[in-house]
Amino acid sequence: VTEFVFWGLSQNLEVEEICFVVFSFFYMVILLGNVLIMLTVYTGKLYKSPMYFFLSYLSFVDICYSSVTAPKMIVDLLAKSKTISYVGCMLQLFGVHFFGCTEIFILTVMAYDRYVAICKPLHYTTIMDWDRCNKMLLGTWIGGFLHSIIQVALVVQLPFCGPNEIDHYFCDVHPVLKLACTDTYVVGVVVTANSGTIALGSFVILIISYTIILMSLRKHSAESRRKALSTCGSHIAVVIIFFGPCTFMYMRPDTTFSEDKMVAVFYTIITPMLNPLIYTLRNAEVKNAMKRLWGR
Repeated sequence: VTEFVFWGLSQNLEVEEICFVVFSFFYMVILLGNVLIMLTVYTGKLYKSPMYFFLSYLSFVDICYSSVTAPKMIVDLLAKSKTISYVGCMLQLFGVHFFGCTEIFILTVMAYDRYVAICKPLHYTTIMDWDRCNKMLLGTWIGGFLHSIIQVALVVQLPFCGPNEIDHYFCDVHPVLKLACTDTYVVGVVVTANSGTIALGSFVILIISYTIILMSLRKHSAESRRKALSTCGSHIAVVIIFFGPCTFMYMRPDTTFSEDKMVAVFYTIITPMLNPLIYTLRNAEVKNAMKRLWGR
């Protein structure tokens, strides 16, 4: 097999035309919204705070993550033949898992930052110094790279001799494994263990950390409680929207469902689009910085 053929989101021409308009708009919102966050953090010098330092990188990863799948999907919605080369498919698989896993680790680091800020405020500046922030950020990229290399290495060594039609709109591990001309049970178990452990493990860590944060807020004043809840509320919303679909997709054996494409839309397009809205609407400091940027 030298190329794969996508079935796409729908086989109905009218539905595809509507989806083309909707997802083109969504992708523009992703680009503009996340670039605006990055500009706001940079021009407002908010990056001096670890929380906004990580937020700007989350926006950058969101742009990269959605750009791996969204442009190709949007073009394919109006194309008669939805093909992708074998090499292109492997690169897309690598990109999806690299940026997706990096985003998971950045969200985990952001939760740790909020834990230190709220539970250990007097030690915050010494714990979250620039050296540690840069090391944590480097760790998120290395972790994402190692995860995606393992996924691609497992798929690349499999023989593909036909059929070559993928019931999806991008190359992901489970749909591609179905096309291999050999038994993929062991590979499927390793893939599930790899992706599932990262998704579920990070989700559990995040839930525990935010539970500890919310419990510790009872000792704070009403004003500091309100500010902390405003920040943590936006983080929790992003975590639920992102991890819910991810856990559904990767915490199960090597099987595919008809709902997978709709679920995948959530974490590849909807979450990157909602992140800027969630973080700006719930954060007074970001809104003020945006007003100053708009004033310029």
